[in-house]
Amino acid sequence: MPDIVNGLPLHPLVVHAVVVLLPLAALGVLALAVRPSWRGRFGVLVVLIAALATAAIPLATQSGESLEHRVGDPGRHAELGDTLLWFALPLLALSVALVWLHRRAARWAEGSAEAGRSTRPGALGVVVAVLAVVVAAANLVQVYRVGDSGAKAVWGDTPAATAKGGDGDGD
Repeated sequence: MPDIVNGLPLHPLVVHAVVVLLPLAALGVLALAVRPSWRGRFGVLVVLIAALATAAIPLATQSGESLEHRVGDPGRHAELGDTLLWFALPLLALSVALVWLHRRAARWAEGSAEAGRSTRPGALGVVVAVLAVVVAAANLVQVYRVGDSGAKAVWGDTPAATAKGGDGDGD
């Protein structure tokens, strides 16, 4: 994989896919967990976004390692970045589980109506929804931690406006 595109390091470009898609997926999973009626309408879209975000993480990691060889060790950022996939995979799995459970419940409801049985909410669905909320929140926190450590690796504790010794007014 090339590590430079049009003179720019690939890593910051790829990272933006993760920074946008993973929180979007986490918010989508949160929405599906708390609003079961949305699972049928938006579930597949949330699964797709979670899958794309999860697939982008190894690309960001690989491009980050290439950048590391050029500019040096980013310290904590690399360590945190390596953990992000282990947050995204459960999010993806839980998004699939929420959609699958919704479809299973819909089939159960159809069969129950035909057989004259009453429908019942499943305890498994509640457990999966609670886990989804926890995992989605953990993903949001971890994306923040990785991004914050990356910004500190680039800029340190110096705000961007004063990093070159300027007074922040652009002159």
